Amino acid sequence: MSYLNGSKMCGGYNGVQILNGCSISVDRGQVVVIVGPNGAGKSTAMKALLGIVPLTSGDITLDGKSLGGMDPQSRVKRGIAFVPQTDNIFPTMTVLENLKMGAYLRRDDIGASIEEVFETFPILRTKRGDLGRTLSGGQRQQLAVGRALMSRPTVLMLDEPTAGVSPNVAADLLQQIVALKERGLALLMVEQNARQALEIADVGYVLVLGENRYTGSGQDLLADHEVRRSFLGG
Repeated sequence: MSYLNGSKMCGGYNGVQILNGCSISVDRGQVVVIVGPNGAGKSTAMKALLGIVPLTSGDITLDGKSLGGMDPQSRVKRGIAFVPQTDNIFPTMTVLENLKMGAYLRRDDIGASIEEVFETFPILRTKRGDLGRTLSGGQRQQLAVGRALMSRPTVLMLDEPTAGVSPNVAADLLQQIVALKERGLALLMVEQNARQALEIADVGYVLVLGENRYTGSGQDLLADHEVRRSFLGG
């Protein structure tokens, strides 16, 4: 069984069912990417794993133990971190203050973790005293990921991490995400740049209307004619 496993998930918002039995799994030391058309339920599936979206049926386990009935904060304490697409930093706080906020549940010395974030994203070290609102789009995304890492998660979930950044910055950010799996993290992300994301994915899921349409390695999905034609622009 994978480290984080969402099985046959059904659920949605305000009585509207968006997930229709999809299953998503990610193991430690693995990058898993969810792609699909708008309205496919990609972000909803990720939010269901975090507990933001309630399930009407299905089950979610972390390291073999059910997360059923746990609220999002309890799941964060269990080791899940989530970086939303927008509003993912505190714009009126400095970079360093943002990182410290990411460790708000910790009671130990966080100095080594801050240094590790700076080693992962060197630009943040030079910007450590700058306000979040002064950062570029790419720098904000790096800060958002860095802040999530401050909780020392075992699972890191990213919702559209390259949204609103230039292609070069997006490519760099994706490579930095790949490097994180070498630490043993389980990395799950929803990504609009489907082709680029599948290039780095150990496993990819294509969702359509809240259901699994295709599942395979990133390279297998990129090579699949129907996947390319229907979801990757040919």
